[in-house]
Amino acid sequence: DYSLIYATLLSAIASAGTSIYITNAYFVPDPQLLAALVAAAGRGVDVKLILPSQTDSWLVFHAGRGFYEPLLRAGVQIHERHGVILHAKTALIDGVWATVGSTNLDWRSFLDNDEINAVVLGRDFAQQMSSMISSDIAASTEIRLEDWKKRSMLLRIKEWGASLLQRLL
Repeated sequence: DYSLIYATLLSAIASAGTSIYITNAYFVPDPQLLAALVAAAGRGVDVKLILPSQTDSWLVFHAGRGFYEPLLRAGVQIHERHGVILHAKTALIDGVWATVGSTNLDWRSFLDNDEINAVVLGRDFAQQMSSMISSDIAASTEIRLEDWKKRSMLLRIKEWGASLLQRLL
């Protein structure tokens, strides 16, 4: 069994030529999704993640943050959205392929939950999404590798502890 939206998203990421912009509430990527994002950045694709700065699930939050360093090292830009509980689940690829739905980027969404997403092809819808993504980025703080490496030991321990449970999240 596999998730059709997961397979579709991985295919779109692998095919991306210019840009990948993802906004997601619960980000705990599996090895394949992580590798796809790193590979895209490695081939020069502009990869931006907009993720929450606060959440209703500290386990998911810290498990996801455990992936920041390899993503940042690869050139992925990570923006944490402030002032709201981010609940969006969107992706915009190459300014023409878009998805909006209920699927989080975590194990539970892809394997256990009954999720639904709409995939929309077209520049008109993509432009509207791009505008919303720009607004979210403007209300976010970019996480930079140099600063991330200076985070506290307590945060590192929380990330490690949460990572032990990531398959359940």
